[in-house]
Amino acid sequence: MELLFSYGTLQQKNVQIANFGRELVGTADTLPNYRVGEIRITDERVLRESGKAFHPILKYTGNPEDQVMGTVFQLTTEELLQADNYEVDDYQRISAVLKSGCNCWIYAAAKNAS
Repeated sequence: MELLFSYGTLQQKNVQIANFGRELVGTADTLPNYRVGEIRITDERVLRESGKAFHPILKYTGNPEDQVMGTVFQLTTEELLQADNYEVDDYQRISAVLKSGCNCWIYAAAKNAS
């Protein structure tokens, strides 16, 4: 199983059903060294599934006092690839360590993100 930290629309039941065909079960956790920004979404499928034109996006600060609360979900490798397909090009999937010590995947701002 893969671990994915979500702080945004992947926490929404409707987005989970649309992308994974099931509701995910997760546990609360915190990501240090990041803050949340906002990005405008133009992808029609993502707009339709999330119902939101603006999505949160992680920005690395390196400051341990900056923290983002979210949920850690267990996904299959196939589901993780489906999550990759859902996220627009402004996001990149990278590895991170949460406050709990859990090593997981996160979607953070790509270098070309606006």
